[in-house]
Amino acid sequence: MKLVFKNIFINSPLDKIKRKTDLTIVNGVIKKIGKADSDKNAVEFDFNGITCVPGFFDMHVHFREPGQTHKEDMITGMQSAMNGGFTGVMIMPNTNPPIDNGSTIKELLRYNKNSLVDINISACVTKNREGKELNNLSSLKKAGAISFTDDGSPVYNPHLMRIALEEAGKINCMIVQHAEDMDLSNHGVINEGVVSKKLKAKGIPQISETAIVERDILITEYVKKAHYHVQHISCGRSIDMLRDAKRKKINVTGEACPHHFILDETALLKYGTNAKMNPPLRTKKDVSEIVKGIKDGTIDVVCTDHAPHTGEEKSRGLDKAPFGIIGLETAIGLTYTFLVKKKIITFEKMIELMSINPRKILNLKQPGIRIGVKANLTFLDTKAKWKVNVNKFKSKSRNTPFGEYNLQCKPYAVLNNSKLYFTDL
Repeated sequence: MKLVFKNIFINSPLDKIKRKTDLTIVNGVIKKIGKADSDKNAVEFDFNGITCVPGFFDMHVHFREPGQTHKEDMITGMQSAMNGGFTGVMIMPNTNPPIDNGSTIKELLRYNKNSLVDINISACVTKNREGKELNNLSSLKKAGAISFTDDGSPVYNPHLMRIALEEAGKINCMIVQHAEDMDLSNHGVINEGVVSKKLKAKGIPQISETAIVERDILITEYVKKAHYHVQHISCGRSIDMLRDAKRKKINVTGEACPHHFILDETALLKYGTNAKMNPPLRTKKDVSEIVKGIKDGTIDVVCTDHAPHTGEEKSRGLDKAPFGIIGLETAIGLTYTFLVKKKIITFEKMIELMSINPRKILNLKQPGIRIGVKANLTFLDTKAKWKVNVNKFKSKSRNTPFGEYNLQCKPYAVLNNSKLYFTDL
C-alpha cells in the first residue's frame, strides 16, 4: 500500500530534518521525503497543520496481564497507547502471577504479531518479585526481556542489588528501580506533610525514596558496567543525587511522570484517590525541582506509569484504594502544555524525552524519518486546544486527576508496522 501525507511538517532531531513537505510511504517503508509523485493508486492525506515525529515510546506502563485483566489487558492497553500517540511501550512485571519466567514473556510478546504498538517487557529482578532470590537475568533476556525491575516494590537487599547490577551489566541491560524503603514508608498512603496531617492519613516520608536512591547510586558507582535507572522520581533531593551522580560519570538515568511535574500533594484535597499514587505527590518545591531536572537534562525520560484501576477499587477511600493513575492518553498533551508551551523545554527536547531517550537507554533501535527505513511515526496537531474527555479513552479504566483539563497539542495519528491509526480524543 502506498500512503502519501501531503503538506506535513516533519521534525526529527536525529535525522536533522525540520521542514514542511510531502511524505511517501510504501508498504510501511519511507520512500520519499519531498513533493509526492502523482499516483492514482496511492492513498493521500492532506496533513496541513500536522507535525510528524519519530514514534513516541512509553517505558513505564502496566497492562495488568496476566491476572488483573478487569483493570486492563494487552489489547486495551495497546489501544490506549495508540490513542495517546505512542507506537511502543515497555510493560512492568508486577502482574499476578509476576512476569518472572521465559514462558510468560514469550506469551506476552506474541501480541506483537500484527500489532501497531511495539510491546517490550521489563521482567522481574527477583523470583516471584519477592526480593529474596535473583532471577536468571540472562535467561530472561534470551526469552525477550529488555530490562529488569520489581516495580511496585524495590530491590531492597543491598547485596542482592549489587549482584543484580553485576549480572545485568554482563548482558548490557539495566536495573530499573522502584526506589522505596518499605520500612520507612511503613504502609503510608500519601506524602508525609501538611496534607497528610489535614486528612489524618498515614504519610510516606521523602526519605523512603531518597535513602534508596542514594544507596543504589553508591552501589552502581562500585559495580563495573552497571546501569541503574530510577523510576517515577518524586523528590527534589532525588534529582540532586541523580545530577551529582551524572557529574561523576556514574551510569545512572531517571524518569519523571506528568503527575509528578504538574501536581503537588494538595491535589489530594481536590481529586481524592485519583491523586493517590506511589511514589506519592510531594510538595510544590519538589515539583519545581523535578521541572528543573527535566530542563537541565538530569531527567532522561518522561513516561506515564500508566496504572489502571476500576472505579470500584478507587472508591474505597485513601487508606484502601490502590495506588496509581492512568496516563497514556493524556501524557503528550500534558507534557506539551506544562513544559513546551511554558518554554521550560523545546519541542525537540520533548521528542528526546518521549521518543529518543527511552529507546537509547534501553538499547532499542531508533525510528528514523529518512528514505529506506521503516515508518514508525507519531502525528501531532501541536496547535490544537482540547479538553480531556475520559469517555473517549480506550483504556478500561478512568482513574485520572486530569479529566476536564484544557490542553494543547493533541495526538492525531500513529503509524508503525504498516498500520495507520487515527486517534480519538
